[in-house]
Amino acid sequence: AAEAAPRPGAGSYHLVTVTDDGPGIPVADRDRVFDRFTRLDDGRARDDGGAGLGLAIVRELVRRAGGSITLTDAEEQHGLRVCLLLPASAVEKDPETVLDAS
Repeated sequence: AAEAAPRPGAGSYHLVTVTDDGPGIPVADRDRVFDRFTRLDDGRARDDGGAGLGLAIVRELVRRAGGSITLTDAEEQHGLRVCLLLPASAVEKDPETVLDAS
């Protein structure tokens, strides 16, 4: 599930939250998942998908936009919650861009 909303009280930031119901990421591994080519499931072959670049790319894009990214446990279910805090000015530069999270 994905949500995007202005952050209450901040006015100049947008909060984007993505929550999944997968196995989550152990707290001890949350820093290293941002390293390039890191995959936590060593049992999967590279041919089965994923090179371990996704979160590294997201973190760099968010950093360049002046935002932040945090990983936490999903509150209502097992899984992971990813929160992106992005400056509204970076988001509003291209008002034609639309994100469809469905």
